[in-house]
Amino acid sequence: MMSMKQSVLIVEDDPDIVTVVRTYFEAAGFSVATAEDGSFGLSTALNASFSLIVLDWMLPGLDGPAFMKRLRVRCATPVIMLTAKAEEQDRLTGFSVGVDDYVVKPFSPKELVARAKAVLARTSDEPPGERVLRFDGLRIDPATRNARTAERVIDLTTREFDLLLLLARHPHRVFSRDELLERVWGGDYGGADRVVDVHVSNLRAKIEPHTRGQAFIQTVRGAGYRFAADEIDTGEADE
Repeated sequence: MMSMKQSVLIVEDDPDIVTVVRTYFEAAGFSVATAEDGSFGLSTALNASFSLIVLDWMLPGLDGPAFMKRLRVRCATPVIMLTAKAEEQDRLTGFSVGVDDYVVKPFSPKELVARAKAVLARTSDEPPGERVLRFDGLRIDPATRNARTAERVIDLTTREFDLLLLLARHPHRVFSRDELLERVWGGDYGGADRVVDVHVSNLRAKIEPHTRGQAFIQTVRGAGYRFAADEIDTGEADE
């Protein structure tokens, strides 16, 4: 159950789909805004605060991937891509530009709302008082879902942060791709394990340029990935 009313922006040019999706989200307690093209949708997303965006891939004005590239420069609002493109490469393209989940048309509106709640739960249900993880050149705060280097805050998507946090909580432990899929994406995720590779690549591209090239996430050939750094004991208590 949501503790307060959350909002969703639906960026979709099919009025029938908009009507159905709006109806189900409103019935689930969300406030809903809509946009019929990508350009207006992006402007709306950047000039208001939304809990979640449901985004069509094929849009007039600005398509879904272009929308995502511009959105992620400015904000990390969770996004579910809603599309008829069902090929593996299409999913990987979506995840590579920062999508948090991917729902293929035709779809169940009940499942879409359930997926939305699952994505939002990752950002709203962190146990209180979790300690900050500090490494040489990187600080990860589970309570605020904030990762930063000495230079700047790193703009991460929901799944990117979840993946980074899981690895960082278990330094030097090797996680297989299947285990990462299970623990970050959930047991019912039906996508390809290559999505893990895409997210690791995204994390490296976002973090390493600001940490003098330090490779926090290492590939273990034939096995998976590990976080290759030890925590720093600062002797300070987190507030």
